[in-house]
Formats: sequence, C-alpha cells, structure tokens
Amino acid sequence: MRILFITHYFPPEGNAPANRVFEMTRRWAAAGHPVTVITGVPNVPNGVPYPGYRNRLYQVETKDGVEVRRVWTFLAPNRGTIRRTLNYLSFMVSALLAGLFVPRPDVVIATSPQFFCGWAGVWMARLRRRPFILEIRDLWPESIEAVGAMRRGLALRFVGWLEQRLYRAARHMVTVGDGYRDRLVARGVPAGKITVIPNGFVPDAPPPEADVTALRKQYGLEGRFVCAYIGTIGMACGLDVVLRAAARLKGEAKDEFRFLLVGDGAIRADLERRRDAEGLAAVVFAGLQPRERILLFLAASDACLVHLRKNDLFKTVLPSKMLEAMAAGKPVVLGVEGAAAELLKRSGAGICIEPENETDLLKVLESWRGQQAERARMSEAGPDYIRRFHDPALLAAAYLNVLEGTVVR
Repeated sequence: MRILFITHYFPPEGNAPANRVFEMTRRWAAAGHPVTVITGVPNVPNGVPYPGYRNRLYQVETKDGVEVRRVWTFLAPNRGTIRRTLNYLSFMVSALLAGLFVPRPDVVIATSPQFFCGWAGVWMARLRRRPFILEIRDLWPESIEAVGAMRRGLALRFVGWLEQRLYRAARHMVTVGDGYRDRLVARGVPAGKITVIPNGFVPDAPPPEADVTALRKQYGLEGRFVCAYIGTIGMACGLDVVLRAAARLKGEAKDEFRFLLVGDGAIRADLERRRDAEGLAAVVFAGLQPRERILLFLAASDACLVHLRKNDLFKTVLPSKMLEAMAAGKPVVLGVEGAAAELLKRSGAGICIEPENETDLLKVLESWRGQQAERARMSEAGPDYIRRFHDPALLAAAYLNVLEGTVVR
C-alpha cells in the first residue's frame, strides 16, 4: 500500500505532531509499505531553517525508510497572525503542487492542527482519485478563539465553515483522544467515521548520572526540588501560574524549589521579561533544546508540570508532554481538566490541580518534596501505563488497519 502523508511538522523538529508522524510512518515503511511524507524545511518555532537545511523550492531525503519531500514555505516564527497564516497557506499550495509529482498513492493522509494542511490533503486526494484520511490533533476554530489569537466574527465563522467542509471531505478521521472524538460527534460527525489512536511512547533508559549532575549544575538546580515544564511555551499553556507560584515562594523566602521551563514559543520572551522584572529566581528558562537532550532534562527533574489555561475546550486535550513525562518515570502535576485528568488518575502517575491555581501547584510540590516513597510509586506507575496502552508499535499497526480498511472501501 503506497501511503502519502502531508504534515506541517516532521523531524528534526521535535514537537508532538512531528514525532507522531515519524513514529507511525517509519514503522509502516519497515512493514514494507512505500511511504512518502510531504513537509516543509524544519524551522519551528523561530521560523529559521535548522542547521544543514535551506528553504529551497524542493528537496528530497530519506529518513528511516521514509521518503521525505520538503517544499518551500513562507517561514514565520510561532507568533503573530498574518505571517503565520501566510506560512500555513504557502505550505498548502506547495504541498499540493509537490504531491502531483509523487507516484500515485493508495491513500492520502493529512494532519492538523493547521487545517490548511488538511485542505492540501483534500485536494490531493481528489486530484489523484484516492481516499482521504484526516488526522485531528486540534479543533479549529475553537482553539484559535480559546487562546485569544482571533476574536469571534466573520473571519472566525468562515474558518468554522471551512472546518465543517473539511470533515465532510474525509472518508475517515483519526484523532488522538476520546475527548476529540466526543467533540466531533457532538458536531455531527458520525461516530463510525472516527478512530481514536493516541500518541505512542517508549520508556527510555535514563541518561548517565554524570550528565544529569552536570546539567543541574549548569542551570543552578543543585539541592533544589525541580519541577519542569517541557514543551511549547505558547498562548494556551497558561504559564503565568508559574510566575505567580514563584512570587509566592519569594515572598515566603523559600529557595528550595525551581521551575525549569524548557522550550520556546509565542509568550516565552514576555514571561522572561516578567521573571527578570520581578526578580523571580525560582524560574529558570533553558530555551529551545534539541530532541536528543529532552530526556536529559527530564532526568534532571523531580517532577513535571503539564498545564493549559482554564477553558472548556482544553478538556478534550490529551497533552503529549504528559505521556512523555510518564514514560520517563516523572510524577506529573497536571493543570488540565477533562480527558487528560481522567487518564492521569487511572494511571496513578501524578496529581491533578485546578488550572491556573498556584496555591494548588505549590501544595503538591511541597508535599512531594517530603514524600519520596509516594513519588517513587508514581515514577513506577507512569512507565507501566505507557507500556500497556501507548506502545508505538501496536498503535502504528492499529493505524495501518484503518488505512487498509479505508483503501478496501
């Protein structure tokens, strides 16, 4: 079965969509299915090509048996509206044109959250007369409105209309969590048209202790209880809660905690300015890190914070950073309601707090600091749950069954 996968993100970018597509496609290729991925030059989040790459019109490489065709896009940092919209639109056009020169596939897949990527898949499937599968990782336009990136009005209603048309154009839909499926069904998508296939993770062996010790020393973390947030520092994350918690610690003259923020995004610079202006020594920014160092930052942490703003839309979200922390054996303090909270409670790998509540956050960290046995229990529960329910090989096989069933129909 020849598979064409259109995605805005792909390694060496290290975000959740890139990792998911790579883990799926490389396993399909290993199973003997020719796979072509159409994507852009790696540039997230700053809009600058990664070392060794240029924003050329067209370039081809092979990665773990997957043919990767990279197309030109209007590059833009992960902030602002107009430039990012141009980035999405240019990729839609470039991906569509590039797809016309790919050997005719048996099935076309396109993945959100950039639904313009989805529309590239729609038109590609129509032009090549092949079935189209839409992967849903985010719900537009609700997610745009939820983070304040766009106000309710004519433009937002038009995006909503396009989204509904996109859903109808797909022969089948794959989503990453039950919450998304329930939302889609509530909006009129037939339940039989949707399959839930979550993200997969493999618990890795811990890095050498010497490297962990060196990293803690580099960032001034020795002797402190470290709570790490590792991921995109964007408009949805609600990390103001960390600054408020750090201000409380400063007021109470407590210096035994550190919040380690690893990543980049639209609000990172603003948070850093506020950190500096308020003299919040408990907040440490490590910036964007290569994918291969993420496990080192996880190992250097005592717990992980997974957090989103308090909004009903985010009750459907299953953050991949939570699963990644669980796989690494780190207790999770979760400021996300709904589906993510239900999973964490089932797993026993952490504690849920009210989103945007710094009092709850500090209570959990203070209790964990003195309860090593409880943290050890959670550290064991996380990898165990991931092995049982998020094995990437099993999930890739399940996804492949969906593709085969779609092609047969």
